[in-house]
Amino acid sequence: MKTFIEILFWICIGLVFYTYVGYGIVAWLLVKVRKALGITFPTLNDPDFQPQVTLVIPAYNEISCIEAKVKNSFSLDYPASKLDVLFVTEGSNDGTTEYLESLQGQYPNLKIIGGHERKGKIEAMNMAIQTIKTPIVIFTDANTTLNKLVIKNIVRHFKDEKVGAVAGEKRIQTDDNEAAAGAGEGLYWKYESFLKKLDTKLYSVVGAAGELFAVRTNLYGSVEKDTLLDDFMVSLRVAANGYRVIYEPQAYAIERPSFSIQDEMKRKVRIATGGFQSIARLAFLWNIFKYGWLSFQYVSHRAMRWAVAPFCLPLIFMLNLALVFLENTPEPLSLYKILFLAQVVFYVLALVGYWFENQKIRIKLLFVPFYFSFMNYCAIKGYNRYRQGITSGIWEKAKRAQ
Repeated sequence: MKTFIEILFWICIGLVFYTYVGYGIVAWLLVKVRKALGITFPTLNDPDFQPQVTLVIPAYNEISCIEAKVKNSFSLDYPASKLDVLFVTEGSNDGTTEYLESLQGQYPNLKIIGGHERKGKIEAMNMAIQTIKTPIVIFTDANTTLNKLVIKNIVRHFKDEKVGAVAGEKRIQTDDNEAAAGAGEGLYWKYESFLKKLDTKLYSVVGAAGELFAVRTNLYGSVEKDTLLDDFMVSLRVAANGYRVIYEPQAYAIERPSFSIQDEMKRKVRIATGGFQSIARLAFLWNIFKYGWLSFQYVSHRAMRWAVAPFCLPLIFMLNLALVFLENTPEPLSLYKILFLAQVVFYVLALVGYWFENQKIRIKLLFVPFYFSFMNYCAIKGYNRYRQGITSGIWEKAKRAQ
């Protein structure tokens, strides 16, 4: 019995380590090996390649930020004659649609799709794609700020016909006194950026951030109306069709962190719920014999983070506790006792971090244990919500810090 528990314990530790650290190491080594063998992908940067582009912005009740978004969108460094800006304001009742309509005389390329009923972001995107005539469409959120060269840095990759989509970078703008949730979110996206750079060099990014991603219009297809992670599903289906998805860190969207830990939990649980929904719909990607590198990257970088590691963590704790009771050694601090003590300290620090967060006190030392535990807890909650069934792609927006 003890031997079986030990084997299971170390397997679980190995899976968690691989999910959060090991894959990055393996991907880094594989990139180095491929480079040594002369296997690389071209990086195109033809300044004369400037295709027609439509910037699509779903904007449900975004009156608080819509003025800034319009100014940002029309200040981007790209020929005005080749850029359309399309706002999808379906269901808005706070004046967003009316405000945009008042600006159409000032901005000839400003387009609006309205509607009286809110159907959700994915329905807004599906509705928008049917009206777009440009070869490239870029999706971005209304509450983000794009860097000036964002479009040029994105479209240059599409000169390569094997590139089907481009994922921009999400950056979290945090203040020195920001809440732990926001600071942790910022650290998480910095690590994600590092992994996506490796993914691109290895083969393809597995998933894009909805704050900013681009796709060839003819590859978008149609996404189920109850889809929660539209960005992830669209980009993975493009990759499954044989196209690469590129990560471009010099095209970025800046947004504020969640207003509170409760708002961040709401957002994380929804993402995790959508993750399990995506795993079910993308089950074919587990076929490594057909999809090769894409399967390896998808399982290692995404599927395991949602469906494996979060469930291994409580199992590791319980197995470790069992091993402490089962071991027969006079040593006061054996290996399993040390590991169990380390886990207890880690989770206590996470709980203390949660308490300080609610007190609006920021302690950097607690960011990692708090946000790591928080993220995996939300994944388990997301699984439970997925099991209850998803009937709509509409969700309550998480409040962002001002």
